[in-house]
Amino acid sequence: MTRLLPKGSMQRRLVIQLSLIALLLSLVLFVIVRGVAERAAADTQDNILAASATSIADALFTEGGQVRLELPYSALSMLGTISEDRVFYRVLVDGETLTGYDDLVAKAALGMPKQPEFSTFEYRGEQVRAVVVTRIVSSQSHQALVRIVVAQTRLGLVQISSRITLLAVAIGIAFFFVAAGLSLWAAHSALAPLNRVAGAVTRRGPSDLRAVQTQAPAELVPLITALNSLIERLKSSLIRSEDFIVEAAHRVRTPLATVRTQAEVIHRGLEKSKNKTALREMIRAIDESSRSAGQLLDHAMVNFRADQFQTEAIDLRKLMAETVERLSPTAELKDISIISQDQGGDFDFDGDPILLQNALRNILDNAIKYSPADSDITVALARDAHNHILSFTDQGRGFAGANLSDHLQRFKRGTNVHDIVGSGLGLTIVDEVARAHGGRVEITNHTDLEGGGACVSLYLPLV
Repeated sequence: MTRLLPKGSMQRRLVIQLSLIALLLSLVLFVIVRGVAERAAADTQDNILAASATSIADALFTEGGQVRLELPYSALSMLGTISEDRVFYRVLVDGETLTGYDDLVAKAALGMPKQPEFSTFEYRGEQVRAVVVTRIVSSQSHQALVRIVVAQTRLGLVQISSRITLLAVAIGIAFFFVAAGLSLWAAHSALAPLNRVAGAVTRRGPSDLRAVQTQAPAELVPLITALNSLIERLKSSLIRSEDFIVEAAHRVRTPLATVRTQAEVIHRGLEKSKNKTALREMIRAIDESSRSAGQLLDHAMVNFRADQFQTEAIDLRKLMAETVERLSPTAELKDISIISQDQGGDFDFDGDPILLQNALRNILDNAIKYSPADSDITVALARDAHNHILSFTDQGRGFAGANLSDHLQRFKRGTNVHDIVGSGLGLTIVDEVARAHGGRVEITNHTDLEGGGACVSLYLPLV
């Protein structure tokens, strides 16, 4: 038999793949957030620098044909509020320093640019960001070209960049964990229909070969169609097998009955005990084969009716009485008394009467067969909170073996009944009938009874 080995988990692979995508997106998100935030911080610094230089330019005036400046405090104080950065400035009139740092030189275009000009360079051992604003200041005698240079170190921007980086890392990590959690949920949700189909098939009994009918996405329709096709082929194969068993059992049982009759006639006419012994063994073998063929027929009938299960209202008390009445002559041949006990009450049940009658007949027939002569069999009807209980207790040999449930399997017989004709199918039929009705079978040994004994109880759920 080929063993199916699982090759990884589809859900695990899906979660890993989605998590890797989430990790990649987290990295992209980190880069974007960091880049955008740093660009916004740099633009903010540039705007403040431009505002400071513009404020200084607006404070320029002429006096006696000379350009003068009253440096506004607010022009530089607005820069000093950012971290602990140092601020440098220089005002040049026609290339000559009016005020500020003489060595502060920033790149500027020739002529008269309309917009502030920004640049980054090293100044006095520190990297600074500078802006150049150009103005024309007119006096009575001439026009002066004034350039205002304002520079600021970038310590504050570095600190802002560090905070932005930490924030971007935190956002990226949070995004990754949220995306990974959503990936797990999405994988579970995506595979839920497949798990529902698997569960619908797993919960079925061994003889439930109905087509799988469940809501499923379009991607699973081919799988369900193929599964239903396989079930249909399996059902056809089982039907052919059951038909073959029924036909074979029927064809074997009839000739066996003829052979047994002839063997009994010959047995009566024989005089040698050796020949009689051999013939008795032959008759016993014929009886065992005939019983096995009959049980095979019963088993096939049970399987067929279980597949085509139809129920009707049944009085279990009446069904039990009919079974006892039918097998009483067999019990009387061994001087066995069948004692009925009834708890009283309602024993109505919805089930298949033929299947239940077959099960009760097999239990009582086994009890009679394995009970010694001149003993009692107790047939009891009772109820508990959930079940009707039909029990049969004998004073026979009991069930041999540590695991009593083995006796419910096909062709399994105890080691203490080898001298009695049997097929090993009786309790199997009872168990299949019980499961078809949603019930169960319990078998126990009664060591407290004189001579031992066995008890077989059929539990059928209350309506």
